[in-house]
Amino acid sequence: MKRSKLEMYVDILKVLAKSGPLQLTHIMYQANVDCIILKEHLGFLIKQGLIEEIVMEKNSQVYANTNRGTTVIRFFNKLNKILPVKGEDKFLPVSY
Repeated sequence: MKRSKLEMYVDILKVLAKSGPLQLTHIMYQANVDCIILKEHLGFLIKQGLIEEIVMEKNSQVYANTNRGTTVIRFFNKLNKILPVKGEDKFLPVSY
């Protein structure tokens, strides 16, 4: 099943929360996101203030969660506990 953008954003934030600052390729493999798409998502997350790009020596970059990004992960973890997804086939159609 294809993940939504929101699911990919949360997966990226979770990877960075678990593993600390990472280079692009490490995020790509751990979050299972294509490189081109990952670059777009990282740009969005940076603009939202959820992650930051840190320039290391030899012109390499790593990415890390900001405090705001950590808060978002906590929010989604709480939401998942309150509203766990048990499978799409278990949802019943809503009748009005």
